[in-house]
Amino acid sequence: MISNDTAALVGFAIESVLWGVYSVLFVISIGLLLRRGRKGELNPTVFAIHCLLFAACTTHYGIEFNHFYTTLQAVGVNGYADETKQLVGADILISICDLLGDAMLIYRCWAMWRGNYWVLVLPVLSAVAGFGCMMQVAHFVVTLSPSAPAPPAAIVPLTVAGYSLPLCTNVMASGLLVFKIWWMTRHTQSSNTLRSTARLANNAMAVIVESGLIYLAVQLVLVVLVSLENPAEGIAGVLAVQIYGIAPTLMVIRVALGISTGSTYTTNGMECVSKISWAPGVRNVGRRVPGESTTRVLERSTSEYSAEMKTGESTPSFAVGPV
Repeated sequence: MISNDTAALVGFAIESVLWGVYSVLFVISIGLLLRRGRKGELNPTVFAIHCLLFAACTTHYGIEFNHFYTTLQAVGVNGYADETKQLVGADILISICDLLGDAMLIYRCWAMWRGNYWVLVLPVLSAVAGFGCMMQVAHFVVTLSPSAPAPPAAIVPLTVAGYSLPLCTNVMASGLLVFKIWWMTRHTQSSNTLRSTARLANNAMAVIVESGLIYLAVQLVLVVLVSLENPAEGIAGVLAVQIYGIAPTLMVIRVALGISTGSTYTTNGMECVSKISWAPGVRNVGRRVPGESTTRVLERSTSEYSAEMKTGESTPSFAVGPV
């Protein structure tokens, strides 16, 4: 079985590669967001969480890099994984990065559900509870075994809970997003006029599922390894930090490029997917004007929807409020 020291070194090597990938993706995403900002369409909430997440992931990598060259020079490989105050801070940053990644996903979910807070109660509680568990784990590590390379066996169940609860958050938030998109496009299968809406929705569902799968896979592996008290958790833990940043960044890039879908509108009593956005959007196409005939409403709805789809497919929006 791999030793704790070897696992920590391998984990650092993998994190270095992933941080390089994340940095490139982050620069690209910032460029796309600022381009939207020049048009007055920058969402400050998304931008703030996005930057905080990168800062947290970079800080974690910086701590690990400092530990790498100072510890190897001082003690060599043996004892490399022994806990230090700096590494406790890095462990706390893992949970902070996880919480910020969940916040991005939860905000996206809130936007898709038109600002409905009730559907987010369980994901938010699960994310906060998981973060609280990990803070208590950090406290126990510092007080009970400040130099152990892995958490003491007595607190493993609490550690597992700290990683499992954010995993539940990711499952619930991703499920809510996918369900919402499916619900909005369930009537489009037999409608030629709305066929392009279905394609947009399928693209959005794909990116949500893909990003969620990256997140879920890493979290699931981490939970299993921690439960088994396997030294490889040292690899999965630091690898997860950069994945927590990469997955939301991919979503930001795809939304900015117009590959994903965000807002909704209503046409003839049917909720559909429209313009690409992070903000909760509400549109009413085909609303009856007093004195207008039903035939005229349908004709006007078709023309309004056609115009909407033309702008919606080519003009992604990061505006705040209804799009």
